[in-house]
Order: sequence, then C-alpha cells, then structure tokens
Amino acid sequence: MSDPMSARAIRAAGLSAAETAEAVISMIQAKEPDIRAWAHFDAEAVRAQAAELDARPERGPLHGVPVGVKDVINTKDMPTQHNSARYLGSLPGVDAACVDTLRHAGALIVGKTVTTEFAFTARGSVTRNPHDLSRTPGGSSSGSGAAVAAGMASLALGTQTGGSTIRPASYTGVWGWKPTWNAISREGLKMYSATCDTLGLYAREAADFEILAEVFNFFPLEDLPHTLAGLRVGFARTPTWDACEPSVVVAMEKAAGLLESAGAVVSDLDLAGPFDRIHEAHRAILDCEGRSAVLNEVRTTPGIHDEFVAKVENRQGETPESLREAYRLADDCRGHFDDIASGYDIVMTPSATSEAPVGLESTGNPAMNSMWTVLQVPVVSAPGLVGPVGMPIGVSFVARRYEDRRAIAVAKLAGAAFAEGLAAAA
Repeated sequence: MSDPMSARAIRAAGLSAAETAEAVISMIQAKEPDIRAWAHFDAEAVRAQAAELDARPERGPLHGVPVGVKDVINTKDMPTQHNSARYLGSLPGVDAACVDTLRHAGALIVGKTVTTEFAFTARGSVTRNPHDLSRTPGGSSSGSGAAVAAGMASLALGTQTGGSTIRPASYTGVWGWKPTWNAISREGLKMYSATCDTLGLYAREAADFEILAEVFNFFPLEDLPHTLAGLRVGFARTPTWDACEPSVVVAMEKAAGLLESAGAVVSDLDLAGPFDRIHEAHRAILDCEGRSAVLNEVRTTPGIHDEFVAKVENRQGETPESLREAYRLADDCRGHFDDIASGYDIVMTPSATSEAPVGLESTGNPAMNSMWTVLQVPVVSAPGLVGPVGMPIGVSFVARRYEDRRAIAVAKLAGAAFAEGLAAAA
C-alpha cells in the first residue's frame, strides 16, 4: 500500500501544492516540539511558495511534494546556518544546484533541517528519533532523517562524508540513498571533503527514489531486476564487521534468509586484502581535506570547538607520504571493487552497527558506511527490519559506480520482502 505522504502518492492523487502545504504544516506543528528536526520553518512562507507552484501553467514531477533541506545546503529564501553561531541568520541568496533542480520539478521546499556543526562532527544535535525520543536519529543529517520518519516531509536532502545519510536512514526506519559521488552536483553545499562529500536523499518509499533518479538525470540502465528470483547477492561482512552489535548480525542473517526465500542466491563476499586498510585511508583523506575545509572557520571564530582546531593543527600527524598512500589505496580499491562487484547483481551489507543508541550526545558509529563513501559507490538503505528493542535496522544495497538505478531497484524488491517477513512474524 502506498504511503499517503510519499511523493508517488501525492503525484497519483493530483493534490495541489496548497493541499500538501496545509497537511505538512499541521504535521510539523503537531510533532516538531518533540522531534526538533527543523532549524528553520516558516509556515506562511510555505503557503506563499505553494501558491506560486499552483499558479504555474504546468505541473512538474514533484509538484507540491514537501522537501526538507539539510542546513548546510544553500537556499535562496531561507537562512543557511550550518548549526554554527558564526552563520546565524546567514542568507546566501541563491539555491544550491540540487535545490534549484528540485524547485524546477515542482518541489515544495518546507524548511531547513538540523545538522551537526558544519556536517563535520559526530557530536549530537537537538533532534530526537521519532521512534524513541530518548535516542539519536543519527547524523550529521539528523533533522532530515527524522523529518521524513515523522511524516514532516516526504523527501529530504542530507549529505554524506562518512555515514551521514545511510546511518540516520537505518536509525529512523526510512529509505536512504547515497548516490554515486558527484552524480548530483554538490555546488552550494558546505565543503568538508572533495573526495567524499556526497548529496544524500531520504524518502518514505523506494518508488520515490525512482522519481528522483529521473529528476536528477541518472543514467538509464537496461536489465534492471523485477524479481528477486535468481538474483546474485554478495553478502559483504566488511573489515569493520566486528563493530556490529548482535542485533545487527541477527538482522543481517534474517535479511539474507528472506532474500533466499524469495529466490535470491546469497553468498559471502570477501573484501579482504587492500580493503582491510580502506577505513584508515578514509580517515586520512578526511584529515587532509577537512584541514583545509575548516581553516577559515578556525582562524576567524574565537572559541570554536577543539575538534576543528585539531584538524587544522594536524594532530593525527599525517604527512605528504601517508596522504599519497591513502589516496593511492582508495583509487586502487575503487577499481578492485568494480571488478569484484561485477560478479554479483548487488552487494548487501549493514547500514549501521546497531539500533539507534540511547542519548543525544553522539550520532552513532559510522564504521559500516565510510568504506562505501570513499569508494564513491551508490548505496540504498532499505528499512523493514527491527531489533530486539523494536528500533529499526536498515540493510544497505551497494552497486558499482553509476549503477544507482540498480541499487534502487534491488532495494525496492528487498524492502518488500522484509515487510512481508515482518508482517508474517507479527
């Protein structure tokens, strides 16, 4: 059954932007005091925007679909504040390329969602997990994942440099997509790492990612699967598998079993050898590129958090030699993964190391995500599984670079299988 808040359902119902605006405003007014997902929201501005959309002579594919935008992404009519006192009330006056594209497609930009400071840190934010207010929704795209999970937006934009899109998707039980690196322009997004920074997307249905793939002009692919039967799935227990808590290990085994019951052929995918050092390479690259990214902030902002100062001061002790080796290893692993993944239809791996942790001090462990980010491959996290305390656990489906539509198609099929398995167990 289609989710009434999904982009597909809104389009199918032929709703006006004014109708969706009123629905989302009511939802935000009811839920935001508890969830705290929004860094900026102006109901009257949303109504005015909806009226402008409804006055257009033609409807775009996202007409009136409510979208949240992470507050490190520029918007022409709303502040972009990066969760930083230095940028309080800052109005860039221009949309990021991704926001511009969404507006052209008819999207209703609802507001700016909470981020950790500069989308740089694992220090927590004020946003709470809609499934349990005592738990983090993850981060750094904290507000985006929570807003979609709570029905306060149909779609939302995040970013990922480590695990900032996929981990919140897992924690909040929504669909998350980290596209192929640079397949969506990152013009107008706060910079951290040119090698790893990637726009991320959240949705309430996998079908909405199919719409977004059209809006953002992703490569069309032939031979996309329409059934799990016969699908070759590589189960990747990555070099950080030991970081997974028992709840995730059990959930992944269950996911594999459900895929096999639907006819998929699931086999272990060994990512040893150079991949054993890929997380170290990711850290080194972030140390290098983060050092230049926040230099101006450290030089001009008295009292800035020591985490940023540590980057600028290179306290990890990176050298030109160690950085060249990190970049070389990442390059080698990208080609190596393309070769390995060509023997499968899709790769399956955990979206997070655990269910959403209790507390808001930290956004959680990105150990299951950073490898895929530095490899620059597309990842789609499918919800549908739950852990022992009833919190969501996502499963990531990974494809080769530029095969985003394949990852979406397989995740959509897998998500349906997970939902059926959950219903059967209820």
